[in-house]
Amino acid sequence: MRRPTWRFCIFQEIDLDLQKGKIKAVHLVDVPGHSRLRPKQDEYLPRAAGIVFVVDAVEFLPNCRAASEYLYDILTKASVVKRKIPLLIHCNKVDKVTAHTKEFIRKQLEKEIDKLRTSRKAVSDADISNEFTLGVTGEAFSFSQCINKVTVAEAAGLTGELLPLEQFIRERVKP
Repeated sequence: MRRPTWRFCIFQEIDLDLQKGKIKAVHLVDVPGHSRLRPKQDEYLPRAAGIVFVVDAVEFLPNCRAASEYLYDILTKASVVKRKIPLLIHCNKVDKVTAHTKEFIRKQLEKEIDKLRTSRKAVSDADISNEFTLGVTGEAFSFSQCINKVTVAEAAGLTGELLPLEQFIRERVKP
């Protein structure tokens, strides 16, 4: 079995009172995509300033369904929806020749989440694992329909090309 090729990062602001005054630090929590570690996110989501969902742009297709299920669960969590926690889908490894583009990844995730919406609506109301529904009834799912802002960006962590990630965090952690 392949190991998951996505990660889930939560960050929050922390005030540090240093000798020269207050500064904002960022506490980053990295939760790997393995299903046994998912409950760890519930510890941090209530205090999160933002969520970064890291996707391997090279190994995306074989893991699209599982990544979509995880993303669906995050986007329907009450702690995320009620606080409108912004989410960045961070497509990593785009420096590789075989990497998929952020637009391709976005479209595939939206298609898979649309399928999940349909199949999960058919499940009995007794299943309360997701507290909110996604999208607009009768329309194909799009991230623009989410209550919280969802952004998709490309980056290459190995080469240090992380500007979209840095900007996402800076916009949410004010000096």
